[in-house]
Amino acid sequence: GIFFADEVHTGIDIDANTGTPVLAAGPGTVVWAGGGFYTGLPDNTTDPYGLAVSIRHDFGYQGKPLFTLYAHMSRVDVTVGQHVETGEQLGLVGETGKTTGPHLHFEVRLEYNLYHHTLNPELWLSPPQGWGVLVGRLDQQNGVLLSSYPVDVISEDTGRVRRVRTYGTETIHSDPNYQENMVLSDLPAGLYRISLIFDGRDHQFWVEILPGQVTYFTYTMYGSFKLVPPPTPALDFVPITPTPTHTKRP
Repeated sequence: GIFFADEVHTGIDIDANTGTPVLAAGPGTVVWAGGGFYTGLPDNTTDPYGLAVSIRHDFGYQGKPLFTLYAHMSRVDVTVGQHVETGEQLGLVGETGKTTGPHLHFEVRLEYNLYHHTLNPELWLSPPQGWGVLVGRLDQQNGVLLSSYPVDVISEDTGRVRRVRTYGTETIHSDPNYQENMVLSDLPAGLYRISLIFDGRDHQFWVEILPGQVTYFTYTMYGSFKLVPPPTPALDFVPITPTPTHTKRP
């Protein structure tokens, strides 16, 4: 969806009718409930998020707190300081704030509950059964990421074409591990052709999407394509191997 200044925005839009219950993605404490979330002014009726709820979750990631945000609601059913469980109703879908129709705007934020700490929620949501997630990093030869660039993802099984744009320069922030600039999360498992026109040339390569898994690739213009295993977050400590306290005599 488009949010500010025609930039691709920081969350995902989930289609739903007005009045559909909005449910908590995980357990945590409500840290915002009502209007004014973007500006920080609760009485601001022109706030682009409209009525919104934000949760600081009971769990984090790599020692940093994790937040989720639910925006454009027609009604809020929770209060700041309230603890909620997974699936608990937070309110109802609406179209308050800057929106072109009823839907839920959903964000994931890491470390700080701020606009510039937003990560792509598609990396945090489990795909439907039998589907997978495509994550990519596309850059030019000089290492500059392709910004707001159209990329076609074409199913070799059905011929269906999905067009996705790489991240804009300001509003979407790469995952610290992937350093990605494109994600497409709702792909049925199968073989896909990725195509983008750059400098008058059609750059094409193929990837396989596996059920419930991330397929991660990097591509540098003019031929350097790599399929890379999803990065494993490094441990902050070295596990200590237990040493026996005595040896058994023969």
